[in-house]
Amino acid sequence: MSDDLDGFHPRAFDKADASPDSLFYAEPRFVTHLDDAAIRAVTALYRTVLPEGGVILDLMSSWVSHLPEEMAFEQVIGHGMNEAELAANTRLDRYFVRDLNREPSLPLADHSLDAACLCVGVQYLQYPVTVFRDLARCLRPQAPLVISFSDRCFPTKAVAIWQALDNPDRQRLLATLLGRAGFGSIETGAVTPDADDPDWRDPIFAVTASVIGRGDAEI
Repeated sequence: MSDDLDGFHPRAFDKADASPDSLFYAEPRFVTHLDDAAIRAVTALYRTVLPEGGVILDLMSSWVSHLPEEMAFEQVIGHGMNEAELAANTRLDRYFVRDLNREPSLPLADHSLDAACLCVGVQYLQYPVTVFRDLARCLRPQAPLVISFSDRCFPTKAVAIWQALDNPDRQRLLATLLGRAGFGSIETGAVTPDADDPDWRDPIFAVTASVIGRGDAEI
């Protein structure tokens, strides 16, 4: 794990608030962290990437997921930091609570997932390569990972390097971290709501990737 972040400043993934994340997330927050138009845009992205009928991991989830209502999945597994939030999420078939900054691994079987999504939470990971590498273990070859983010965050809990970068550089950062973790087919771009949507305020950016299988070339 110590070699995963070679080349970065030794404090790049530190947080202003170094207290345990479990304390920060102890009380449920039944709020959304994106405006309605941005949520609809994320849902539209999921509609084009996630495999219907598959086993999906909603990583760093809460009381709502942004999965398309009309899409059926074999199973949706949720991960988060607050059990009350996860228990209120009606799209989840099961869930687990884990502080990935204390235990950066997933209690899931090898090659058990058909896709994973991570919406507006990646900025809080202090060991992102370790987490992504373990996620790659759980994903089937070529299974997609969709990471989306906006300008919103809890600033005391977002890592230092994230707050120092603009959004295009954040996408490049994620591409670098995902490449180190064994992902390929990495693509970046903006997620754009309808231009005439009156609710659109939050800019949304996305990075998609898939696990490199045997015979695939790393990028």
